[in-house]
Formats: sequence, C-alpha cells, structure tokens
Amino acid sequence: MREVERSRFVMARPPAVHRTLSPEAVVAAEGTFTVTAVEETDTGTLVTAAGPGMSVPLRFESREDGIRYTAEGEVGPFDHLETQVIVTPEENGSRLTMRSTVSLNLPLPFADRIAAWKRGNELERAIEDLAADVPGA
Repeated sequence: MREVERSRFVMARPPAVHRTLSPEAVVAAEGTFTVTAVEETDTGTLVTAAGPGMSVPLRFESREDGIRYTAEGEVGPFDHLETQVIVTPEENGSRLTMRSTVSLNLPLPFADRIAAWKRGNELERAIEDLAADVPGA
C-alpha cells in the first residue's frame, strides 16, 4: 500500500472551500471516472463512478475538515483505495490537501508504485480543478 499527497494554498477561507467539495465535484476533478449514480444513505453518500471497463462504488462521508471516501467491496484492480480532502485555515486563506492510500490487487512487481504514481497525477489534477472552482480564489 502506498500513500500519496498533494497540497495547494487557496486564497479563500475554509467555508468557501468546503462549499465546493461535493462527491460529484471531487470525482469529476480527479478526471478518471464519471459519476453515473448518487445515493444518499445513513452512512454517507454512495457514488457509482464509471471508468474504462469498470464501475467503482465510492462511499463518501463529510468531515469537519473536509470529505473522505473509500472504494467499497471488490473494485476492479484495487485492493484498497481511500482518499481524504482536507481543508485547513492558513494565513489569508486555506490549505487544500488531498491524501490517498492505494493498493492494487495485481501480481505485478511494483504494482503499488505504479498505482501511487497514477494516483498522484489524479490528485494533482483534482486539487488544481477544485481550487479553481472556489469563488474568489
């Protein structure tokens, strides 16, 4: 299992950043999957995300400092996928951080390194898109 993190300063207070963090916005910003269904449940929001040749159920939960999601059940090549989007106050704005742990269920050498590299690119793209969507940022 590998952990990947990306962070960016946003010239907006945390409440403004939090308002842009919906499950649909996070999935769209990452750019790999398209949201095909959203279901509100007692334990959070279940998003079905579709990508090339696969469909992945993602369970989102709101947190005081942002939003967190995990892949549910057997999800294609993933053994584990969990991502946190964290917003912390910083002088004159906020720090937007995305942290993800990923593990692949593939018998390939360096599979987790490859997954972390790809995940890092997704987080970089997502953090740029999410930051750009913050009003006044």
